[in-house]
Amino acid sequence: MKAVALGGGHGLHATLSALRRLTDDITAVVVVADDGGSSGRIRRELDILPLGDLRMALGALSGQVDPGPETTLWQRVFEHRYGGHGALAGHAVGNLVLAGLVEVLDDPVAALDQACRLLGVTGRVLPMSTQPVDIEADVTGIRGPSGGDQDRDVAHRIRGQVAVATTPGRVQSVRLDPRRPKACPEACEALRAADVITLGPGSWFSSVLPHLLVPELFMALCESEARKVLVLNLAPQPGETAGFSPEQHLEVLAAHAPRLRLDVVVADTDAVPEPDLLRRGAEAFGADTLLTTVGAADGSPQHDPDALASALADAAHHRVDSTPDPAANGNHGGVTVPGAEHSRPHQEEDRRWP
Repeated sequence: MKAVALGGGHGLHATLSALRRLTDDITAVVVVADDGGSSGRIRRELDILPLGDLRMALGALSGQVDPGPETTLWQRVFEHRYGGHGALAGHAVGNLVLAGLVEVLDDPVAALDQACRLLGVTGRVLPMSTQPVDIEADVTGIRGPSGGDQDRDVAHRIRGQVAVATTPGRVQSVRLDPRRPKACPEACEALRAADVITLGPGSWFSSVLPHLLVPELFMALCESEARKVLVLNLAPQPGETAGFSPEQHLEVLAAHAPRLRLDVVVADTDAVPEPDLLRRGAEAFGADTLLTTVGAADGSPQHDPDALASALADAAHHRVDSTPDPAANGNHGGVTVPGAEHSRPHQEEDRRWP
């Protein structure tokens, strides 16, 4: 089974850890918008792609070929962070190694392929775009200088992945800068050749949605005949999606990618208080809902790799019984997305993209 996983950070790590229990043919397509921590510092200093999420994806897949002590050592070294208070403090060794490979080879894809060989990865780790991008968001609920309630409805433009993820308020829409970044060609090829494509879990506005805002990548996703599986988060994320219900995550997805079609939406039973609402939201994408236990046994908001692998295996072979109404005209299978008639942040692209 050829699997492609779209995402970034800890959410993508969870998906990759699950997928490697099912297949060795995995391609991770990673968001490249990080502007904080070690990744942000290297990005600004060397003007290259942010490397932290790419490094984490490599770590999730390391040891596919040889899980022996040498590979384990390299995995530990890649994740090691320097301490102290000097110039290297806080840097992950893997970020620095990847930066060196990128500069020597002058090609981020070639650099990542070399890192895969070093870490015993049989699949591939690819950036979603060959150029670094920035995330911009319109956020309401931020108190302005007057501090009055009228400020709550004012949309503030927030720039940067870290700022979007941490600014208290309600994110209304996100976009990328540059607006139409060039997709990684190898990532597009992987999507078209895939048997299964996963999207999520992860930071909804800064790790999941950005993939849908890269035109060539989104086109490849739409054209692919693969099974498309969306994995929902186990809990709302403070800052980005505080107070969001599972079905509201789908509404946001629909508002940013009105032509997206899915086959299965995977969610943890305990994280869905109103299953009928979620099923209705999934049907709007032409998808069935797979409610099962995918969370960690200790109750923490983390996916259990074995449980998620089982759910993804079911989703990969599960057939959708109904097809969306072609007359829905952008309303996702006839179900109108609440608020979508007022907030279609990418309406211009909708006419050009599939």
